[in-house]
Amino acid sequence: MKLNILGCYSATPRTFTNPTSQVLEIKNHLFLIDCGEGTQVQLRKNKIKFSRIKHIFISHLHGDHYFGLVGLISTFRLLKRETDLHVYGPKGLKEVITLQLKLSDSWTNYNLYFHVLSSKTSELIFEDDKVEVHTIPLQHRIYTNGFLFKEKPGERKLNMNAVLNEDIEVAYYRKLKQGFDVVNKKGEIVKNELMTNSPDKPKSYAFCSDTKYDEAKLPIIKNVDVLYHESTFLEKNANLCEPTKHSSAIEAATIAKKAEAGTLILGHYSTRYDDLSLFKKEAQTVFENVELADDGKVFEF
Repeated sequence: MKLNILGCYSATPRTFTNPTSQVLEIKNHLFLIDCGEGTQVQLRKNKIKFSRIKHIFISHLHGDHYFGLVGLISTFRLLKRETDLHVYGPKGLKEVITLQLKLSDSWTNYNLYFHVLSSKTSELIFEDDKVEVHTIPLQHRIYTNGFLFKEKPGERKLNMNAVLNEDIEVAYYRKLKQGFDVVNKKGEIVKNELMTNSPDKPKSYAFCSDTKYDEAKLPIIKNVDVLYHESTFLEKNANLCEPTKHSSAIEAATIAKKAEAGTLILGHYSTRYDDLSLFKKEAQTVFENVELADDGKVFEF
């Protein structure tokens, strides 16, 4: 599981910082999460192939989280894209994007599918044989979702010494990986647990931005391996959290602790702060395993 931070600052883009956008690489998928202004430039800078992006998840309709989307969709068209593109986002997103495409006479030459999110409870919005994606309802000034990405359990691993000692036909290896008992060449039933080892523990990643402090999401993100949680403010400006419906570094850390997360990544910093290390310092008074997002930073788990 690999996370590329393209942008992680709030609101106004600057020459040296970008609004929210990130790419999660998980089980051969490349998921784009939010698409703030400048996202496609950041994709270029980080050498991420446009053609591998087939699913885009938009948390809400504040500009710093989706103003880059129509540009990216248009660029896909200029690059002669043929692969289907799926966009998951709140009601209104399809209307905004399709109006821009209509007025600029820039309809895509590939299939563009919008999946409208409107539920206020968590729902499964994507699933294949390797990964599933659930919404995480968040409490912001407008309808907002985070997203939980979960690997599905992989196949069991063959213990080749045991398999060879039992003289099992190669044709049965697949059945062993799937967890079945098999018959050896002598016609004897061989127990799966003696021939295989457990698969790697499935990994999970939760994206939570933007939101005020809210414990309602804890059951959804319980025991998540990696939690990205907005931390717009330091404690000296914590009084701004409630009116803006954002969180502080300490509030993000409190959520991570109560969720029993493995790692907390802080982001969505207010541009009023020059020293990001203060976010980590404050968060670590509550939760130890804290990382700081920054534009261009890559995390591998």
